[in-house]
Amino acid sequence: MDTSKLMFRDGLMQGERILVTGGGTGLGKEMAEGLLKLGAEVHICGRRGEVCQATAEELVAKHGGKVVPHPCDIRSAEMISEMNDIIWQQHGPLTGLINNAAGNFISRTEDLSIRGFDAIANIVFRGTFYMTHDIGKRWIEGRTRGNVVSILTTWVWNGSAFTVPSAMSKAGINVMTQSLAVEWARYNIRLNAIAPGLFPTEGMSARLNPTGSDDDRKRSGAPMNRPGEMHELANLAAFLLGPGVEYLTGQTIAIDGGSYLAGGGNFSQLLGWGDDEWSAAKDAIQGQNQKDRAKRTV
Repeated sequence: MDTSKLMFRDGLMQGERILVTGGGTGLGKEMAEGLLKLGAEVHICGRRGEVCQATAEELVAKHGGKVVPHPCDIRSAEMISEMNDIIWQQHGPLTGLINNAAGNFISRTEDLSIRGFDAIANIVFRGTFYMTHDIGKRWIEGRTRGNVVSILTTWVWNGSAFTVPSAMSKAGINVMTQSLAVEWARYNIRLNAIAPGLFPTEGMSARLNPTGSDDDRKRSGAPMNRPGEMHELANLAAFLLGPGVEYLTGQTIAIDGGSYLAGGGNFSQLLGWGDDEWSAAKDAIQGQNQKDRAKRTV
């Protein structure tokens, strides 16, 4: 990411302590870098502990400051609680949380196994709630302010063929955001969400465009005719987490170049695929999954 394109003043996030789930790679890493550059103490977690450690070392070498890696599988409420105990005891209370960790892949729904459905729902739906619930309770008990930003998609408004587990799960987190924004406002806890369009990352491309059959610009369907740039997402995350917009809560903001408005922003274009295309996609996705599993430490 070109951090010279961050739109906020240096030190804006000074005094903030923010956890980014899935912060070792992809969009999580990019947002973590932006927040670090603006002065936040950043914590990142993920199942691949060595990847999180390497990311923390890389970001601190580039920008200074403090990035703390944590191996954690957010599908486990117990592991989440243990990690947050360590953060509170060794570093102090978090002030912000970015629910970024997710899983997704394209598939005809009739081809999905229950295990495949659970693989997505347990991360996106249950894991996001587990994390928000555990940290929210700590903020309420400690009478400290808190700020949650969840990374969703525009599918929460119109669904998405061929990514049904993700669309269902993220729609649930959208409703969680709206519900807890009301329930927890009295505790000075805000919840908002971001619905990104196409921001290409290695993991996203491997599972949502596994055959490489379309270029990113065509797949985005964006009237701007380009994918998003990482500093644009980091700027929006900093806006929602930083000081000055404390009256903003319960909102999901799309940043997709107009894709959702123009063409739905989902995977309906895959209606034309036949058995051969879906077979090739499945093989490619399974290959990427095997690579990722080999790096997991939790």
